[in-house]
Amino acid sequence: MANSATTLVKLFFFALILVTFTVSPAMSTAPEECEAESKNPCVNKAKALPLKIISIVAILLTSMIGVSAPLFSRYVPFLHPDGNIFTIVKAFASGIILGTSFMHVLPDSFEMLSSECLEDDPWHKFPFTGFVAMLSGLVTLVIDSMATSFYTSKNGSEIVPAASNGDQERANPMITHGHSHGHGVTLTTKDDGSSQLLRYRVIAMVLELGIIVHSVVIGLSLGATNDTCTIKGLIAALCFHQMFEGMGLGGCILQAGYTNVKKFLMAFFFAVTTPFGIVLGIALSSIYRDNSPTALITVGLLNACSAGLLIYMALVDLLAAEFMGPKLQGSIKLQIKCFFAALLGCGGMSILAKWA
Repeated sequence: MANSATTLVKLFFFALILVTFTVSPAMSTAPEECEAESKNPCVNKAKALPLKIISIVAILLTSMIGVSAPLFSRYVPFLHPDGNIFTIVKAFASGIILGTSFMHVLPDSFEMLSSECLEDDPWHKFPFTGFVAMLSGLVTLVIDSMATSFYTSKNGSEIVPAASNGDQERANPMITHGHSHGHGVTLTTKDDGSSQLLRYRVIAMVLELGIIVHSVVIGLSLGATNDTCTIKGLIAALCFHQMFEGMGLGGCILQAGYTNVKKFLMAFFFAVTTPFGIVLGIALSSIYRDNSPTALITVGLLNACSAGLLIYMALVDLLAAEFMGPKLQGSIKLQIKCFFAALLGCGGMSILAKWA
């Protein structure tokens, strides 16, 4: 069922791309300056290529470090998944994802779909970015809810031995049946444990899909540009961006309880998507112009869709679920620490928005 949920999201993105390529050619009339080559003195294709190759290696390494760090945290005593420090780190990583959505992906979509290179009707007369982001959030909600309820109704509530984690707090059975994403929760039924595990897996897969779409888009933009001034700033910003975003995804993959092979594959796909986008951008740099109507519409709508998905996941399935879970509800001090950690994550991504 988790795979079915992911398939539905993929179909949603695919339908969006089909609509984009169907609509955009018919509305590709643009001012001449949008089709002309840039006269920016920083544009130098020969100097840009080595910088792009450096960016591929740097972003690949930092992405792997970020997404892998949570997966190995259980071997580091003070970062054990059941500990308070790991909970605070997860809140920080969730703040990174939320900040990415609001400060990077959504503004980029607004900028692209309101560009002067697009026709006034309909692109300047209707807020497509907000509309698509809203639909994306609702579709994610439907998939998240239906996948969990379908699996829950399909399985009985057979009693199994309760899980215990030593000195961790014992959750009230009334609470554990709800949206408890904290560790150390005592599960009293097979149905509770299975549906909770399913939720973790749906969250991990849908979140990765949203991040991958965004990562390919930013990689494509970096690979296609020959502006050396822009590339130099983007390399550092994207390395930090991918590392911290990877931490958020890695925490979700860890909670999902996948086999080591699946964990590796999910981490690998996250790490290679931005470098893949850069390679694709390099290959298309001779024909791809980021100010062409087709590019603006396609990337703008994909960014809006990705933003809606990531905002929902960050607020509902990561932050809200963690804060309303039994672990944080049992400690006001831990709630305050996690809040400031999330605020720090959002703040960090807000600062990076100046460069990327």
